[in-house]
Amino acid sequence: MNTIGFGNDRLNRKPVRMYKKLITWAPPHQTELRIVVSSEMVGAIIGRGGATIRGITQATRARVDVHRKENIGGVEKAITIYGNPENCSSACKRILEVMSQEATNTNKGEISLKILAHNSLIGRIIGKAGATIKKIMQETDTKINVSSVNEVSGLNIERVISIRGSVEGMSGAEAMISSKLRSSYESDLQALAPGVGGMFPGLHPMAMMSTMVPQQRPTLAPPYGAPVPPPAAPPYPLLGPPTGQPQETETVQMYIPNNSVGAVIGSKGSYIRNIIRFSGATVKVATVSGEKNEQPSERQVTILGSPDAQWKAQCMIFEKIREEGLGSPIEEPRLSVEISVPSGQVGRIIGKGGANVRELQRLTGAVIKFPSAGTEHSSSGNANSSPSAPENTSVQIIGSFYSVQSAQRRIRSMLSPRSQ
Repeated sequence: MNTIGFGNDRLNRKPVRMYKKLITWAPPHQTELRIVVSSEMVGAIIGRGGATIRGITQATRARVDVHRKENIGGVEKAITIYGNPENCSSACKRILEVMSQEATNTNKGEISLKILAHNSLIGRIIGKAGATIKKIMQETDTKINVSSVNEVSGLNIERVISIRGSVEGMSGAEAMISSKLRSSYESDLQALAPGVGGMFPGLHPMAMMSTMVPQQRPTLAPPYGAPVPPPAAPPYPLLGPPTGQPQETETVQMYIPNNSVGAVIGSKGSYIRNIIRFSGATVKVATVSGEKNEQPSERQVTILGSPDAQWKAQCMIFEKIREEGLGSPIEEPRLSVEISVPSGQVGRIIGKGGANVRELQRLTGAVIKFPSAGTEHSSSGNANSSPSAPENTSVQIIGSFYSVQSAQRRIRSMLSPRSQ
């Protein structure tokens, strides 16, 4: 079957948000600070031959990435600063100093600092009746505004915190805001981690948190017994994967309604590129040939990536189908996915008399199916004794997003060397 593939090419997006990945891993004890600057300031920040930005990096021991090739034609560019909190704040201050000098030289007027922060944390930055943000303004002699929640969506889950004042004042306000964001994030992560580990083995809590959409509309509901996470997660990579080792690449075949293919791909491939860029997975949609009335009702989507990448990519596909109203109008979309498991391990998943698979279905709410005897992928316990028996068997999982994810993760956990 032919496939259409989309790589990790950049998007020509005008709004300043969704730059690179919302969640990226950083070394332990490091974080990232994401700010937005006027496109007119980018040249000054980089400097001739990159001299200025190299000087900032060397002086502060922070890594500074200016996303010049993103948001092409836009009036603003994103900058990501990586390092420990003190180094990030120090680099941010140096950038403010460069911007202030450039504004003076070119008569651009006053500058401002714009920080990107996840919508779920904004309430804690503002505080009860605005107490927290008022305290920051008073202590730093700055004026702070937060962009409207109406600008938040499934693909744009960040808001802009705009700070005006002196360079010293804005730098001080940034340090206080970043400290509050980090502490709030750590609190959310600790609250969510135990439940994620039980319901979705092998998944890092940040992957789950990164896909929680702000509560402006109905969202994908977790199955019975699943943890109830905060609305979303901040883009602060304070922790690496729990094992400290790279996650293994998994392959999943996902089946979507044929009439939803256009929405999942998007105009000129825009939505599927967003999926790839956000998740880090490789996503390919199968093409079909023949007459229109002979086309199948479902289309295969192949996803390759780590458990975290699988979660994010599959979530975005489920969410797009829900947003477009292509599933049931009163229920969450129920899709089918297939994962390949060693044929010799199928009996372990089914259990004696089907006990294990029944328990999996009860816990996850998903329907789990194995090929019938005599089909290409036999699931009988002694199927692999036949010379013609396949090495792998496809397991079909049908259900809502959380049900399907829980079943995938539990089955893979059952087959991992650590559980045997």
